Amino acid sequence: MSELRELAERAGRELEEAPAQEILRWAAETFGERLCVTASMADAVVAHLAARVRPGIDVLFLDTGYHFPETIGTRDAVAAVMDVTVVTLTPRQSVAEQDAAYGPRLHERDPDLCCRLRKVEPLRAGLAGYDAWATGLRRDESPTRAHTPVVGWDARRHKVKVAPIARWTQADVDAYVAEHGVLVNPLLMDGYASVGCAPCTRRTAAGEDVRAGRWSGTGKTECGLHG
Repeated sequence: MSELRELAERAGRELEEAPAQEILRWAAETFGERLCVTASMADAVVAHLAARVRPGIDVLFLDTGYHFPETIGTRDAVAAVMDVTVVTLTPRQSVAEQDAAYGPRLHERDPDLCCRLRKVEPLRAGLAGYDAWATGLRRDESPTRAHTPVVGWDARRHKVKVAPIARWTQADVDAYVAEHGVLVNPLLMDGYASVGCAPCTRRTAAGEDVRAGRWSGTGKTECGLHG
């Protein structure tokens, strides 16, 4: 475990200025089938980048039971047209079973617990077969993500965590999407700056923080996957 951590920290320093595809190439060459991508299906940029260096790579998607239809549609489109293997992770309980155990609308009363049950725990189980995972985190998204390393150590899960587009801006993402025709969740063109579960996501107004529409009014800014 200490060797993996040292490897991650060294790669983070050495690859800080590297292009996203080079970061993913390093990860693919280092970990092979033990590398996966996680995707919220707001867009498929990281999945597209990863497929260029490792065709058929596993892309993990958390189906919380609360997603917008557009998000499920984006997942299905990615699986259909991209050279990746989409793996859908589900919580231990259905929404109805969770309602029976904890009461309805847990996301309103205790959003942290709801996120833990429907996102954090399923991802922990889903990552069990991998040594490294790649995400679409960017430093410009929020203050909590401002110091995201391009390669780092996920101490909670004991995995190497790769953020190949950490240094990108929204303009970089938009340019990549336009150049390569990458699939994008249609909600991003309908006023949503960030896409999560339907009950906890709203459209954002001009000038608002990109994640202002997530858990609006609660003070919560992260689901716990990256905490």
